[in-house]
Amino acid sequence: MFSPVTAPFARICCLDLDTFFVSVERLFDPSLVGKPVIVGGRPRQRGVVTACSYEVRQLGVRSGISLTEAARLAPHAVFLPTREGVYSDYARRVVAIAKRYSPVVQVASIDELYMDLSGCERLYRAPCDESDDRTIQRKVRELTETIKREEGLPASVGIASSRRMAKVASGLAKPAGVLFVPVGEEARVLAPLPVRKLPGIGPVAERKLAEAGVLTLGQLAELPRTEVRRIFGAWADQIQLGARGRGSADLGRERPAFREHDTEGDVIGSISNEQTFREDVSDTRSIERVLSVLAERVCFRARKRGVQARTVTLKLRYADFDTLSRSRTLWPTDAERHVFPVVRTLFVGARTRRLPIRLLGIALSNLGRYEVQLSLFDETRRLNDSVDQIRERFGYDALHLASSETFSKARDRPPHSASREPRR
Repeated sequence: MFSPVTAPFARICCLDLDTFFVSVERLFDPSLVGKPVIVGGRPRQRGVVTACSYEVRQLGVRSGISLTEAARLAPHAVFLPTREGVYSDYARRVVAIAKRYSPVVQVASIDELYMDLSGCERLYRAPCDESDDRTIQRKVRELTETIKREEGLPASVGIASSRRMAKVASGLAKPAGVLFVPVGEEARVLAPLPVRKLPGIGPVAERKLAEAGVLTLGQLAELPRTEVRRIFGAWADQIQLGARGRGSADLGRERPAFREHDTEGDVIGSISNEQTFREDVSDTRSIERVLSVLAERVCFRARKRGVQARTVTLKLRYADFDTLSRSRTLWPTDAERHVFPVVRTLFVGARTRRLPIRLLGIALSNLGRYEVQLSLFDETRRLNDSVDQIRERFGYDALHLASSETFSKARDRPPHSASREPRR
């Protein structure tokens, strides 16, 4: 029997829902199990891969590549469009399950969350457990089995003493596994891994490390500090400590993980929506309709939060991917009748080329609960409240500005949030 004293170190768990979008699609159509699946759209359709199954990853298909490229690499795959509003519901239910097991749960993305089980050994101890480590491992396996049984979704979990090590471990545990990294074993586990396995190392840093002859995390851990600083600058110490398996157990601030995650009163960051056109657009009237739709959406979301914005930003991307943004400060507002004329003016001033438009976006920032004095004759607030009540009862598309209506009827889906559903 092991000592009843709980372990003095952190128990951080990173839970990752395996090929999340694909797994949800397989719940709707079980015949897809074991088949190569790509979620994001139809072959050669304009757009990118949102998620893909393990069966096509070995062919080079990855989230973020174009659907055209995916069709070239895996012409035999089943291509599926994304489902609006479905994936977030599954993700929320998984978070609810995780909260049954851990007193601290932090959402990182739609398919990833962190839990802190530090000090929970005594709570979950069973006679069959040989140690505190075994207690935590057993309980985490129980969690993944519960998610599979109740929601039908496979999940992988990494357990370690730091957030970064738990993240790496969850990747090594795939598919549908649990990997526990004991304290003191971190460097040994990391040493043979490619440098890209460490969060914070991207393709540019990977290339620079390769030029220096560094291919594994073990080599990075032993690299002279001056060389690490040359490559990573101010982040050098943090990166090298990570390569040695050392890091913080702080889970950080919970991120908006679900589509248009708007918490009441939240003034952090910005509220933004974008529209990528299926075909590049040049017609001014069509562009103004889209700007109207986007203005409606961001203002609707601001009212849901109970905040106003003092800065409006327009994002414009040409057909050749040249992207620019323009901003303007205005009186605090959450009304599309104030925002739309501003972004329309910003667009006229920003569009200096004759190329068609590929993407438009609107962001509200400098958010706050401002004391806005309205005129007794100003019906804006009453009008917005009435519109929002109708949308609450009959759906968001029940009412639109006249300038938005034609586009709203023609579009296939609402403009996507800039807090996109991350892929896994």
